[in-house]
Amino acid sequence: ILAVGVPGTVAGLELAHQRFGSMPWADLVQPAIDLARDGMPISWYLHDSFKRLNTYWERYPSSARIFLKEDGSFYMPGDTWKQPDLAATLERIRDNGRDGFYKGETARLIADYMAANEGIITLEDLEQYEAVEREPIRGTYRGYEIISMPPPSSGGTVIVQILNILEGFDLREIGHNSALYLHLLTESMRRAYADRANFLGDPDFNEDMPVDVLTSKAHAEKQRQTIMMHTASESDPAKFAQAYESEQTTHFSVVDKDGNMVSLTYTLEQGYGSKIVVDGAGFLLNNEMGDFNAQPGVTNERGTIGTLPNQIQPEKRMLSSMSPTIVAKDGVPVFATGTPGGRTIINTTMQTILNVIDFDMNIARAISAPRIHHQWLPNSTRIEAGYFSADTLRLYEQRGHVIRESSGIGSAMAIHRDPETGLLTGAADPRAEDGGAVAY
Repeated sequence: ILAVGVPGTVAGLELAHQRFGSMPWADLVQPAIDLARDGMPISWYLHDSFKRLNTYWERYPSSARIFLKEDGSFYMPGDTWKQPDLAATLERIRDNGRDGFYKGETARLIADYMAANEGIITLEDLEQYEAVEREPIRGTYRGYEIISMPPPSSGGTVIVQILNILEGFDLREIGHNSALYLHLLTESMRRAYADRANFLGDPDFNEDMPVDVLTSKAHAEKQRQTIMMHTASESDPAKFAQAYESEQTTHFSVVDKDGNMVSLTYTLEQGYGSKIVVDGAGFLLNNEMGDFNAQPGVTNERGTIGTLPNQIQPEKRMLSSMSPTIVAKDGVPVFATGTPGGRTIINTTMQTILNVIDFDMNIARAISAPRIHHQWLPNSTRIEAGYFSADTLRLYEQRGHVIRESSGIGSAMAIHRDPETGLLTGAADPRAEDGGAVAY
């Protein structure tokens, strides 16, 4: 059964273009059409990724036609991967905007595929979908302005809340990634993620969300006073917990010659979304419905959540952790950053901000530095393996924290503009196999 949400990326990008675009829509879409039709070289990462998911390609013939060669073999590194169905879909978007996706041939292909596979999305659902523009979350940190994504993403709210808590500590004096620093990060993360579970969801269905309270300095002061400097707090699963959220997302940051910045995150949820390609349309369906709280009232230490604000309802948007963020000084954008990583997105973005502001790191070092992640429940801290000294980890554990080693957390993409010289610096996270920074 296909339980996917109505795709929103096309409507969102068109709305952004209508509000702020300076180039013709067709000129922006055409390079993607060319890439799909003429092909792109297969990297080692894509080869391994396609091969690893072969059980899904065997299950879904429409996907196998895209991700495998005509004879059923794997694309090899250096092969050219062409996607003619996707090129045709993009041409309809180029020529007709959102109507080229939510109406006409593409919409028919989606609806027909849904009907043939027990899916529930109809032509009417597609035609009625609208992107929504919302006011960003705004906060401050040590004289910098933080502008980030509002609900139904939790990202901006939680980032501002954590930064507000940490603003009361002299992090530079404490020392980057020292045991005490990691302890304070963990305790701040724990409190903000607990509030995330209890309060945040789609604002259209949660009119009384206390976002202003959660992002206030006063709330942060109250939370700061509950942190014990040498003892970890408890995370009580009897209250509420955190649902699983996939770590596969897409993020890019862009700045133009005038210093205008864009930080954009979008996702299919999980690697390759549902793994299902719409037959004849060439694109993958998302797996976003899993971001709702699927089991009302059910909570356990593994992270199942049942709180009300994010329970599933018709036309409701699911809660996410996407955190595209712009940091400004005196009203002028300084750097834009964001990352994939599911629940870890928030903490990866937040630590990048700390690295730049508190520790004067350049943007490349800021996104490369080792990271940790705590999300309240399950009550353990993910720490990137091999980067922290044994003494630091021992002192951290002595405070009562439980460590779970991780091969990598997040995959940040960021771009920085020097306020004095105007020099632009872009950096791709070394954790990103095919990531890159490019100037035009």
